[in-house]
Amino acid sequence: MPHRTTIWTHRVRFLEEWALPHWATFTIWNAGRQGRRLYRSLTAGSRCKVVAFCDVDENKIKKGFYCYEDSQERPKPRVPVLHFRAAQPPFVICVKLDLTGGAFEDNLRSLHLQEGRDFLHFS
Repeated sequence: MPHRTTIWTHRVRFLEEWALPHWATFTIWNAGRQGRRLYRSLTAGSRCKVVAFCDVDENKIKKGFYCYEDSQERPKPRVPVLHFRAAQPPFVICVKLDLTGGAFEDNLRSLHLQEGRDFLHFS
């Protein structure tokens, strides 16, 4: 059985080869563990396309940015963290479905976006 990190790596590569080339920029929906992990897993070229993270967690939004501390770049990349309503599509969504009692799904639906064009699920 493939190891979880192998599956993750293949999923990231698939995202980079098939979806991200069609987007000049994108937002990662989830400034938590999964969203940050995706950001760190992207190639430098794909990371440059990330214009923001978005979330509903006031603490993450209040901090204002995510700093990629392990980056070799100087200065270290700092990516804004916005409330989801202030963020611009397209989104790569790193939120597991059915974990928020429908709150996430309601938030996503409220934006009237089209899956495949305006967002992709990556969880």
